[in-house]
Amino acid sequence: MALAREKGLDLIEVAPTAVPPVCKIMDYGKYKYEQGKREREARKKQHITEVKGIRLKPDTNEHDFQFKLKHILRFLKQGDKVKITVIFRSREITHPEFARRALDRLAEETSELAVVEKHPGMEGRTMTMILNPK
Repeated sequence: MALAREKGLDLIEVAPTAVPPVCKIMDYGKYKYEQGKREREARKKQHITEVKGIRLKPDTNEHDFQFKLKHILRFLKQGDKVKITVIFRSREITHPEFARRALDRLAEETSELAVVEKHPGMEGRTMTMILNPK
């Protein structure tokens, strides 16, 4: 403490849990600035995972299916989860195998980039599946 006072600086405890505690003699304002700078850099490099949604119908034609697949692949490459929802209208609900076939095909075509987090399951009039990037 006396040495820090002589130099006109502050005694800063860097690692309080270490035995013995580690301290530095430096300007406290400069220390806080550098610490904030490191935290901002770390925050820049973080990626917040979002859940993107794609909606299909049991009778989606081939072109629309490929279009949706392209979007799913883009979302997975960005590191986002994808929730695929198949919506049944009126009497379509009597044939859930069409939707399951489409979701299984999507899982197969995205197997290089994704892992199935939640397998296809019915929830009311919808069937959902969640893909997680590898």
